[in-house]
Amino acid sequence: MGSMALGKNYDGQDCALASALEVIGERWTLLVIRDAMYGVRRFGDFQAHLDIPKAVLSQRLSALVAAGILERRRYQESPPRDEYVLTSVGRELWLPVLALAQWGERHLSDRGARRQFHHLACGSRLGRGAVCPACRTDVPLDEVEVRPGPGLRGDTRQDQVSLALRTPRRMLAPITDKMG
Repeated sequence: MGSMALGKNYDGQDCALASALEVIGERWTLLVIRDAMYGVRRFGDFQAHLDIPKAVLSQRLSALVAAGILERRRYQESPPRDEYVLTSVGRELWLPVLALAQWGERHLSDRGARRQFHHLACGSRLGRGAVCPACRTDVPLDEVEVRPGPGLRGDTRQDQVSLALRTPRRMLAPITDKMG
């Protein structure tokens, strides 16, 4: 009996979570969104950092553009090249992405956090739900700094994104490859 790929639709499920999973639930999709939050914008940088097959990345980027999560912007006319930037709809995924990362850190990591998220205004590490423990405010994505965590020790990756994320940097600040 041959294997059959699972569909991505949840027919018969009248549920907001099922609807959300139809958009962001495929393999690689949340990692593409996470990298966009880090400031990755260009196809080559997504591909190099994620080690994702090019055809899969192309499909995921197109689906995220169609869903209004990413916006495709032309940055070079000849040859034509586009970059992908989170929309306001995409930025709203910050809390669920952070919550999943924090959950994974608590329950699935034996090395500690690879990345830590801090409030730019005061430097405090964010608590659950992106709440700053010092300021007691909910911190939006554009006011967050990502810093290397203890789980990053020994990382030898040399792609542009990995290198950029080895030092503190503001979320959403563009990371672009040197090749254009």
